[in-house]
Amino acid sequence: MENQEQQTKSRVVKVDSVQSWEFYVTQANNQGCPIVVHFTASWCIPSVAMNPFFEELASTYPDVLFLTVDVDDVKEVASKLEVKAMPTFVLMKEGAQVDRLVGANPEEIRKRIDGFVHSVRVYVA
Repeated sequence: MENQEQQTKSRVVKVDSVQSWEFYVTQANNQGCPIVVHFTASWCIPSVAMNPFFEELASTYPDVLFLTVDVDDVKEVASKLEVKAMPTFVLMKEGAQVDRLVGANPEEIRKRIDGFVHSVRVYVA
């Protein structure tokens, strides 16, 4: 029950299958929406610790699609993007990876996403 409550107010979309991954990425591409993906694992403490921060980022950037992928639940996506450590953050535009950051480093993640969002806005304008 608690999980459902979190999902209704969450701006982060949980990817639970290859199909949902393809759906969200295709939808974002069609809308020209940039994507930030948090590859996580329930057993990885630094990854779990980043969840509230990732939620905060999602609220800060409403024009960006924030996805979270548990590498144990959706192994195919993790291996396709060559995710080998958690947490890994991948920034994507038009279905292609444009940046990647491995590790729980909130300041660096915020800086990279900020730069990414500004470059996308300039690109769109």
